[in-house]
Amino acid sequence: MIRGAVAIFKRDFKKFLSNPFVVIMTLMMPIMYLVIFGNAFGGTISHVPVGIVQEVPPYNDTPLFTSAAAALNHIPQKDYPKLLDVTVYTDEKKAKQDLARGLISAVIVFPSEISNDHAVRLYVDSSNSIIPALVESAVRGVLASLGTHNPVTVNKIYGDIKYIQFFGVGVIMMAIFTSTMFGGGIALIRDREAGIHEGYLVTPVKRTSIIAGIISSGTVRAFIAGFTIFLIDILITGITIQSMEVFLLVLLVILIACIGVTSLVVSFASRFSAQQEYASVVAFLNLILFMTSGAFYPVIGMPDWLRWITIINPEYYGVDALRGIILRGQGLDVIGMDLIALLIFSGAMFILGIATYRRTLE
Repeated sequence: MIRGAVAIFKRDFKKFLSNPFVVIMTLMMPIMYLVIFGNAFGGTISHVPVGIVQEVPPYNDTPLFTSAAAALNHIPQKDYPKLLDVTVYTDEKKAKQDLARGLISAVIVFPSEISNDHAVRLYVDSSNSIIPALVESAVRGVLASLGTHNPVTVNKIYGDIKYIQFFGVGVIMMAIFTSTMFGGGIALIRDREAGIHEGYLVTPVKRTSIIAGIISSGTVRAFIAGFTIFLIDILITGITIQSMEVFLLVLLVILIACIGVTSLVVSFASRFSAQQEYASVVAFLNLILFMTSGAFYPVIGMPDWLRWITIINPEYYGVDALRGIILRGQGLDVIGMDLIALLIFSGAMFILGIATYRRTLE
């Protein structure tokens, strides 16, 4: 009995070692989980962009404004030189416009010498679940260090947004990427193994049309998954859709993301002949994409090297666009760059998907 068990063990272990890819993925996955999870969550938030401005008149800076500006710009943060990146504005209206466009995270308005209440007014982007309390604490700390007793009034420009609403919007994009990369990719390999795609070749349909049909079918499935999660998100988190324009804009972002990720899966799956190997690589890739998308935790709280990954991560642009539309009520004029990034990704992946999968049909 023992001899038989040992013989089977040797056979299976040799089979495991004979596939370097499986060995590498087995060793690398836990390491990458540790590195990505350990750095993507709970990192030190630093270099938060804020604007400061003084009420007018008078047009000369008050001693409080001058001292507070210097102090706010030099608040140290663990492992980083400072907490806030301060931009001094001369126009309160311009500062609030930049806040609405997402260029800065908060506006701090200091009172003039003739102000009646002497309150420091803080306008903060409340669509980020962590930034409001962080900036408010920094402002109060600086005022206390300067020995002033000015009250601080906090204005959350998008209302009180709960973490579940912040996270729920990110889950919409996660559902699109995860369901398509796993379900769609494995189904594609399974159909190819069963000879279904070869059967298409005996029809008069062109190869390019076959691949376009496969991508279109996958896109519809991905869109249904994303749209379903979007509706569930509304019911569970309590987010509200302000208008039909907002609703249609959400659907547009979902559709563009679906085209891109489906095309990516078609291109990626064509390089694998076994479902197990594909699933291992996709699990690794999906982890990196999701953890650096900002769905769980603000990108601003990630270390610098991890933030660079977000620049080439299409899922990040999808999450940011949906947050802008749903939580901030922003339109195309603000989320335009996110949409352009998604369109470039989707277009490139569509062309790559056709070119790559075409070779598997030849």
